[in-house]
Amino acid sequence: MLNLCISAIASNQGKTILTTALLYHYRESVRPYKIGPDFIDPQFHKRVCGRDSINLDSYMMSQNQVKYLYHRYSDQRVSILEGVMGFYDGDDKGCSAYSVSTLLDIPTVIVIDGSGSYITISALLLGLLRYRDDHTIKAIVLNKLSSHSHYQLIKDRIAKDHPDIVVLGWIKKGLPSLGDIHLGLDLGGLDSIESISREVLEHIDIEALERVASKESDMQEVSTPYPFEPIPNIDRHLCVVNDTNFSFLYHDNLQFLREAFREVSIIDASSDQPISAGCDSVYICGGYVESETAYNAISSSYRFRDSLIAHARGAKKIYAECAGLLYLSHRVDEKLMSGILDIEFTLESRAVRLGYYFDESGVKGHAFHYTRPTTETLQKGYNTLRKREGGVGEVSSWSNGQVVGTYLHTMFRNHSSMVERYL
Repeated sequence: MLNLCISAIASNQGKTILTTALLYHYRESVRPYKIGPDFIDPQFHKRVCGRDSINLDSYMMSQNQVKYLYHRYSDQRVSILEGVMGFYDGDDKGCSAYSVSTLLDIPTVIVIDGSGSYITISALLLGLLRYRDDHTIKAIVLNKLSSHSHYQLIKDRIAKDHPDIVVLGWIKKGLPSLGDIHLGLDLGGLDSIESISREVLEHIDIEALERVASKESDMQEVSTPYPFEPIPNIDRHLCVVNDTNFSFLYHDNLQFLREAFREVSIIDASSDQPISAGCDSVYICGGYVESETAYNAISSSYRFRDSLIAHARGAKKIYAECAGLLYLSHRVDEKLMSGILDIEFTLESRAVRLGYYFDESGVKGHAFHYTRPTTETLQKGYNTLRKREGGVGEVSSWSNGQVVGTYLHTMFRNHSSMVERYL
């Protein structure tokens, strides 16, 4: 098996470009993973290789739970993990490329922007290698180089200073196929993925990369104890609202819901698909409804809206995250929503929340939003989110009867009782 973590010294160094190229190269036999809570990169991974990407988050889950998820989905010859930010970033919260790759004993390739430097690259690498003795860094790829001679200059220095580190190759500056595509964010720019992959990998030694990534299979036995609460047997039909607008859905959350509920249906609200009358519970995923483009896609979905209102009036359960929460409200600024909950929001120019949080019951999760509840709405909320013990928090949830909306995204498998309660 080949197991590899792709990381960098910071964001925007090229790890998504390299990950994309490798996922396409190994598309017939690769399982993608994303370290951390991000929703966008996993969607992109799936578009590139056709296989669901799995989030591995050692803040929201314990170490044994992360191991379980990794091995559960390691069903392909190649496993590629994309890191988050820089290699050690997030380690103060317990979730970084360093912490997850070390936990799983997976070798890491560091992508470094080599433009405008050569000896300093070696000094930078020295800091990465010395910062933690148990790091998993085995190789590097140099990005944004203009010539082979520049690459050779850096490679020779690294070979002299760090003989145990494999320099796998380089990525040329200004690749023609990239254009204005912002990989990891632009889910529409896939027509040129084959060209991107070919150009990115042109000067990278794939055989050397496979030697770095190669290890004997150590997949867990089926009999390994399940490191979560028991999976509940919920005799209800659950409708999951998941489409281009409500797209923030961890793949394992969906798998868990399918294991727990008698029946699970996927509803495309943006195509105006209604909630079926036989549905007992509705889960509305996060995503985008407040931006102009997203709102235009959902504002005329009257059949969906009316069926959701009827569902709520029938005293049936609804659980909504982030964009789902906004859709339950009366409005976001002038944009009218469903009005199921008597709350309102405004759209700010800067992020209101960003990062890991935990709520009053100890549920750990992630929040990232630009909307802010109005003063009156704040007074109706509950369940404060905090980043640290003793920290000042603000309410994150609103409810009315069986309808609950929250800003917090979490992983369901280790919160079975919460799922039973709200869905």
